[in-house]
Amino acid sequence: MTNMIDLRSDTVTQPTPAMRAAMMAAPLGDDVFGDDPTVNALQEKLADMLGFEGALFMPTGTQSNFCGILAHCQRGDEYIVGQQAHTYRWEGGGAAVLGSVQPQPLDHAPDGSLPLDAIAAAIKPDDAHYARTRLLALENTIGGKLLPFGYVQSATALAKKHGLNTHLDGARLFNGAVAQAETAGTAPLVEARRIASQFDSVSVCFSKGLGTPAGSALCGSKDFLYRAHRIRKMAGGGMRQVGFLAGAAIHALDHHIDRLAEDHARARRLAAAFDDVAGATVDPVHSNIVFVDLSGPAKAKADGFIDHLKAHGVLALGLYRLRFVTHHDVTDADIDRAVAVIRAYFAA
Repeated sequence: MTNMIDLRSDTVTQPTPAMRAAMMAAPLGDDVFGDDPTVNALQEKLADMLGFEGALFMPTGTQSNFCGILAHCQRGDEYIVGQQAHTYRWEGGGAAVLGSVQPQPLDHAPDGSLPLDAIAAAIKPDDAHYARTRLLALENTIGGKLLPFGYVQSATALAKKHGLNTHLDGARLFNGAVAQAETAGTAPLVEARRIASQFDSVSVCFSKGLGTPAGSALCGSKDFLYRAHRIRKMAGGGMRQVGFLAGAAIHALDHHIDRLAEDHARARRLAAAFDDVAGATVDPVHSNIVFVDLSGPAKAKADGFIDHLKAHGVLALGLYRLRFVTHHDVTDADIDRAVAVIRAYFAA
């Protein structure tokens, strides 16, 4: 049987043999007591890479963002966020449900940014009728798109001018850094630090393009992380001998960042499968995610497309738009096969 090519998400990756070896070799302790040496090493490593005072290991990106928002905001406060941002749309409403922190969602511009005038207009005056606007939360990459660095600088400067803190959902921060480095002619780690430097806190996910089985980390100041640590405990995020996962994350930071460029190149090749499909519109591909909208002749054939892909050994998502995500378990040959399957379907 032909192996399935899984393009649903970069969360489906399997640990590489070298990563598995690193996990098994990781020294362990009790992280609730702060005694896991591998977790401590990971936190110090990531904080140093991104220019923060510290980092806090979390089981998931959802919990990392949740702890970050609640460490910045109190009950009755508000955070400004995008309509399609994970921290608003895809994380169960945790900040509102569990933290009594109100989201103020804004529509995105086509490039994924939140218009500066919309951010400014959403900041509430100091009046008892309103929730207190405390935080601007951005995401980079957002829907696979790299936020322009000049925009990031302007948006965070606007927030600081109005006394707001800033949080970055950097689940795919290193994908963004690799994409930005390609344009800037610098190194991905240089760009990751430049992006992170604009924010008071940054959440980084290890289990997407970096390929670990689980885990994220929240970066910020020591005072901020002290508050976040208490929230993590309340949210059930205290883990014991979790150095196995931290070992995977250290390996990923050491070996899997530069290779993200391969995923980006494969995503661009995959997107080209739709070049001659009438009615197919592909978002600009900046990183490892391909979004496709179908209209006209292509829309008329859309209903059977996901099933056709699966029947021919390709998995993709079509929940609200067509989405394909490349990752380190997808090869050049896999992309060639997926492209052939896509073209054959729409040519029939």
